[in-house]
Order: sequence, then C-alpha cells, then structure tokens
Amino acid sequence: MASNPGRPDSAVPLPPKSFELDQFAEVANKVADASGEVIRKFFRQKFDILDKKDSSPVTIADQTAEETMVSILLENFPSHAVYGEENGWRCKEKAADYVWVLDPIDGTKSFITGKPVFGTLIALLQRGKPILGIIDQPILRERWVGMSGRKTTLNGQVVSTRNCANLAQAYLYTTSPHLFSAEAEEAFIRVRNKVKVPLYGCDCYAYALLASGYVDLVVESGLKPYDFLSLIPVIEGAGGVITDWKGHQLYWEASPNSHVTSFNVVAAGDKQIHQQALDSLQWQ
Repeated sequence: MASNPGRPDSAVPLPPKSFELDQFAEVANKVADASGEVIRKFFRQKFDILDKKDSSPVTIADQTAEETMVSILLENFPSHAVYGEENGWRCKEKAADYVWVLDPIDGTKSFITGKPVFGTLIALLQRGKPILGIIDQPILRERWVGMSGRKTTLNGQVVSTRNCANLAQAYLYTTSPHLFSAEAEEAFIRVRNKVKVPLYGCDCYAYALLASGYVDLVVESGLKPYDFLSLIPVIEGAGGVITDWKGHQLYWEASPNSHVTSFNVVAAGDKQIHQQALDSLQWQ
C-alpha cells in the first residue's frame, strides 16, 4: 500500500488564527447537522444499493448527504475547495489553500445492514495538513470534534485516550482483516496475536472509541484519504498517535488531479503500544 512520509517541516503553513478556526468549526458542525438529517431519513429504510468501480457499495443516502454538505461549504467558503468521496474535486480553481475532504457515510456496509457504527467524516486541510476533523454518528447523535492545538471533544465535553503501555493488555479494533491483501493480513495477524482482545466491524467509530479511551489500538489497511484525514485531529487532540504502518505521518494533498491511493493506518491511545504495534507489523 502507498505510504507518504509527509510534507517537509519547512513547507508547513502557519495555523489559522483562533477565531478563524472557530468559524470553520461552526460551519463544519452545521454541515454535520445537515448530513445527519439526510442520513437518518434513509437509515433502515428500503433503497437501491449500487456498486462503484471498486465494488464498494454506494446508496442514495451517501450521494444526497454529500451534495447537501458540499452546498453548505461552498456557500460559506466560496474560495475553499471540497473533495468528496462520491464526486471528487469541487472548486472553480485548480488549487486552494483550504480543502474540505468529506466521506458522507464511512461504513456504508454497516449503514445498509442497519448497524449504527458508521459515521460521517469531515476534514479541513490547510495546504494538505488536517487542521479540523469531525466524526459524526447521526443515529446515536454523537459527535467527536478535533482541532489543531485544542483538545478533542465529544458533544462538547473533552475526551482523552487511556494509558495502556503493554500490547498484551490492549483492546484492538479493525473493520475486517478479510478486506486486507494477503501480505497486510499476515502483518495484522502478528499484532492480533499479541493483544488481549481483538474486535471487529466498527469502521470510523473504532477511532472515536479510541479517542474516548474505550479501546487502545486500531489497525486498518487499504484506507482512502477521505477515510482517515478527519481522524487525525480527533486522535491527536485526545492524546493519541496515528500514522501509517511505518510510523510515517499520514499525508495526502487534494487537487483535481489527485490519485486516491490506499494507506495502511495504525492509531493508538498510548505512544508505547503504538511503537509495539509498529514493531509487530514489521512493514517494509
């Protein structure tokens, strides 16, 4: 899977001012509210399920929610770009300092099977760096918000990861190792065999549980940028660590010509078990 060691430090832009970040967050919350209203109307209802080119499912709920989200963002920030899972780049220009990256329903398989552990993912990138991230679970009405330089919140209350310094005591989540390549599955098994409890099937909700201190480790393979960019501010703002399987910073810069490559992602609530997981993965 593709990895990117990240942008050189010299190219990292200055963070937005506090009032600007507040403005971005206010609109992002409105976007999450609007997408949630759309998604709740379709949840556990009958609708057509289409297969995309990569054989992953998509529904009218994904498509309608994304269009709703895009319209709100471009109305409020006409100079920003939007990159959505369903329809890609939206901007009159070919580049923008600020790009919103959206996944209206991360965990569509959970959604179509009536399981409320999917989520709406909203990320704001400043020249490729995630400065704001939201994980929204519209059925349970839970919303995790992470912002650069601030502590992560769940429905307005500060949350944090828990200490777990030993991989043998860790609770591990992955969506499904059956989705991994053979080589990646072998690497995952090396971690799974060392943890206390392996758990399956939560999509982005697993990262939210990690940010709130209920699980210790999430290991995934083959994620697309819109699957993980919003998770970075949430995990880091809760005191956790999230990287690729080599320990590199996760980085992807959106543009009209961007290739949506796949990434291997490992997130941990504790730096020590993050390193132990990397050592066990042995990913070259």
